[in-house]
Amino acid sequence: MGEQEKLDNLCINTIRFLSIDAIQQANSGHPGMPMGAAAMGYTLWTRFLKHNPANPLWFDRDRFVLSAGHGSMLLYALLHLTGYDLPLEEVRNFRQWGSLTPGHPERLHTPGVEVTTGPLGQGFANGVGMAMAERHLAARFNREGHEIIDHYTYSICSDGDIMEGVAAEAASLAGHLRLGKLIYLYDANEISLAAATSLTFTEDVPRRFDAYGWHTQVVEDGNDVAAISTAIEAAKQVTDKPSLIMVRTHIGFGSPNMQDTFDVHGKPLGKDEVKATRANLGWPSDEEFFVPEEARKVFHNELSKGKLAEEAWNKRFEVYRQKFPEAAAELLGMMRGEPVEGWRSALPRFRPEDGKVATRSASGKIINALAKQVPALIGGAADLGPSTKTTMKDMGDFEPPALAGTDTQGSAGGGWSWAGRNIHFGVREHAMGSIANGMAAHGGMRPYVSTFLMFSDYLRPTLRLAGLMKLPVIYVFTHDSVAVGEDGPTHQPIEHVASLRAIPELLVLRPGDANETAVAWELAIESKEQPVALILTRQDLPIPDRGEVADAEGVRRGAYILKDCDEETPDLILIASGSEVALALESQQKLAAEGIAVRVVSMPSWELFAAQAEDYRESVLPKRVKARLSIEAGSTLGWERWVGSEGAALGIDRFGTSAPGDQVLHEYGFNVDNVCLHAKRLLKEKVTVK
Repeated sequence: MGEQEKLDNLCINTIRFLSIDAIQQANSGHPGMPMGAAAMGYTLWTRFLKHNPANPLWFDRDRFVLSAGHGSMLLYALLHLTGYDLPLEEVRNFRQWGSLTPGHPERLHTPGVEVTTGPLGQGFANGVGMAMAERHLAARFNREGHEIIDHYTYSICSDGDIMEGVAAEAASLAGHLRLGKLIYLYDANEISLAAATSLTFTEDVPRRFDAYGWHTQVVEDGNDVAAISTAIEAAKQVTDKPSLIMVRTHIGFGSPNMQDTFDVHGKPLGKDEVKATRANLGWPSDEEFFVPEEARKVFHNELSKGKLAEEAWNKRFEVYRQKFPEAAAELLGMMRGEPVEGWRSALPRFRPEDGKVATRSASGKIINALAKQVPALIGGAADLGPSTKTTMKDMGDFEPPALAGTDTQGSAGGGWSWAGRNIHFGVREHAMGSIANGMAAHGGMRPYVSTFLMFSDYLRPTLRLAGLMKLPVIYVFTHDSVAVGEDGPTHQPIEHVASLRAIPELLVLRPGDANETAVAWELAIESKEQPVALILTRQDLPIPDRGEVADAEGVRRGAYILKDCDEETPDLILIASGSEVALALESQQKLAAEGIAVRVVSMPSWELFAAQAEDYRESVLPKRVKARLSIEAGSTLGWERWVGSEGAALGIDRFGTSAPGDQVLHEYGFNVDNVCLHAKRLLKEKVTVK
């Protein structure tokens, strides 16, 4: 063994034993993956990864995603050793309360962690989004001789990641998009949590990825640094395909009794096995968390390399700024997440004389106005753009620059190019959400995605992770109720708004008309650290005369008095969201004609209203008014929070049916007569309506 090989081996074992010791001290964790994948982590991070540990947010850094997030100690060891602000004490506190080293990597929590991973397959798809962001920004801003956006996205993924459907969706799209700066190292150790993968997973993975349009290679020995290096070099030479490098490893490598067993996947080695592993690998110390000085010097080279790389980029960018000032200013604004000055004034406003308009159609007009005001806005649909109204006209389609034998004008106008801002995700809702998370985490992007509300279930894991990561992704969910009509119960959402409201950190907005939709979009663009879900109608809705009802700016407070009665204290409060706001206004008129004083409250967002001061909430929903009726064409779950114990919720707690939308709404009780019946029953009996 040569001197360099000995040094490499020492560094690799340093990663292994930091991982082993941290997991053993916590008596919790997953040692198998860090032990088996240490060599590929070491090779990538010290020979290829362009990063600056002193500035984890340097914009032109390479992105690294540990998709196999259960192997978090591999990442924490690399971060600590290469000089990120992750001291050894934090490694010692692995998985402990308040530490910077939680059980799975968390964005915004640990310096150097790009995305929150753990749910398998998510990191795989996030990386695709990051690579798409890099290609888009490079296509828009690089100039000949001035490549200021030029970085790779790397990932280490596992057998479990490769099995997940979301990874298959994302891989298929990445191959189609020819994302040549996407390189994944596949830790193929043939062991999952419960058994050998041969029990469930016998496909030829490289051939599958070949079919997706990826460049694939196989490294037979996961400890062969030279072979891993050669494979990464080869991958970098393939510029028109993403790359998958299948690296055959041994889970729990070095453990005499646990290597290649599923036991080592998710439990500590135990003191005796740790001792045996030290002896087996010739580790020079019995001291826990021991880092040999020779190894530390190798890893700390990344600090000086990173500093020089960022300084060189800063100089190149300054030249670029002098030569292309407008492009540089736009890019810097995108990096800061800023729309152009005065952007709100460019948004359309809607008048009653414009006629009825679906909130999805109003949203489409708003998106096209925003496209010129928010340069970072980019997005699309899961093959539903014409239905969700989410296409930005004349902004081009995000596609490979040259697609032989195809219409190069693109469906949105402006041609096909990575610079295009309309993304065609195909029928891949789950990957669409994860990819958007990756784009937002990359920076410089304000991604939106869209599908029917019914299919928000396919995005649920990514919605939750967007909230956890504080990513301002915008979700446009249209066709929001049984008013979808003839398509029937498979396409008619019932419980979906309630389930979205249950996700922490997700702002849910169900605007009641076109002008409320405009304010909802303003809130979405203003959001910096919170994902936003817009719940929009397929059916046309009337546009209230804002001279007769309150201004739509009330949306900003979550709920507001849309139209009040003449009396100081109303007899009844009707609370509605979305398409049912118009129904509440109609019902108010009929009840008023019968001498009943009714206040109509539009409540597009529970989250925003709950965040208001108590005195404001009391002014809208005074406690003294017990007769309250909520009206929403969906699950009644949770409405008791706002209607109280003596109020009632008019909603739908059963599946829909196939019929014209207006008829379905009527039969399900969403008509003036039924609202008035429920209202009078509340006033008379003061009981909850069943």
